[in-house]
Amino acid sequence: MPTVAQTETKPGFRKTAETFTSGAKTLPQRYFVSPKIFAEEKEKIFSREWVLVGHQSQISKAGDYLVANVANESLIIVLDQKSTIRGFYNVCRHRGTRLREDRSGHASAIQCPYHAWTYGLDGRLIGAPHMDDVRGFDKADYSLHSVHLALWEGFIFVNLADSPTPLDECFAPLAGKFSHWNLPKLRSAKRIDYEVRANWKLIFENYSECYHCPGVHPMLSKISPYDSAENDLTEGPFLGGFMKINKGKSLTMSGNACASRLGDIAAEDFHRIFYYSIFPNVLLSLHPDYVMVHQLWPQSSERTLILCDWFFHPEAFKCAVGFHPEDAIEFWDMTNKQDWHVCELSQQGIASRAYEAGPYSSRESIPAAWDREYLRQME
Repeated sequence: MPTVAQTETKPGFRKTAETFTSGAKTLPQRYFVSPKIFAEEKEKIFSREWVLVGHQSQISKAGDYLVANVANESLIIVLDQKSTIRGFYNVCRHRGTRLREDRSGHASAIQCPYHAWTYGLDGRLIGAPHMDDVRGFDKADYSLHSVHLALWEGFIFVNLADSPTPLDECFAPLAGKFSHWNLPKLRSAKRIDYEVRANWKLIFENYSECYHCPGVHPMLSKISPYDSAENDLTEGPFLGGFMKINKGKSLTMSGNACASRLGDIAAEDFHRIFYYSIFPNVLLSLHPDYVMVHQLWPQSSERTLILCDWFFHPEAFKCAVGFHPEDAIEFWDMTNKQDWHVCELSQQGIASRAYEAGPYSSRESIPAAWDREYLRQME
């Protein structure tokens, strides 16, 4: 398994929702349309918090890399020869040239396309043409600048801050919570990129409630009752809980399980789907037979790029029968697009001079809690 370079409360949605939403209203208009606030978000949130950039299965061989853009910074995430995952700024130490233009790939070394300065997978400068005769030049002084990187349940997180709080400490409330889903072992069967013409916060708020489900998601509501939510994380950067799945059903187009179980999932959890948001860019959906993960990447105050992956147990890929990932992918691609459409409608309405902050219902306790955490981070 790759290495990295350098309490739950009792569910009680119905009892606590009114308390959490009493007097709460949606955010003022400026938080969804202001370029100034968007710039503040990049500096105060995306430049200081741990953000998801990928999964260890995406760089499984030495030399595999992916490129991520975080708060206007391009980063190279690579697996080195010692099976250590490393993160570097995508900036040559010679004249600052962007080293990699592609989103992912494989290479035995990282070479600048401009003057061919070459770096090892550990970031050391190993080749610099015509620099040997430069007085005082030492390759050891020009390694790639590294970025803080850490793993959580197989997912790769980075942090641009100079001295961030360690990820293990930040994620302590989630320690062991999802271990029986075998998240580090999973592999993505499909990724779909979505360009959504809506502010990133609207997507978090939409994900965090099913008040909208009867009208927006009729097929989802037939399989998973919209009023069955019970939340166990109700404050802070980690929010969510579970909703019930009708017995014998799965969230797929056919309604049947599309793969074998992901792990030793408890009997009662086999009829539940767990939805959690991890501030500031992760939506984690845990099903008995697959896991769906959304990465949110704000592009402007009114546009968001969403990367959606469907993960399955590696043994499922070996099954000649019983493995139908497209059944889940098609279901959620349809459901995602329904969500993105209403988020875009919200963005359009919020931009109007007629918009005023509206009251949250008792079924919107998690969006209200998400807003509180967002405002705390912005302060």
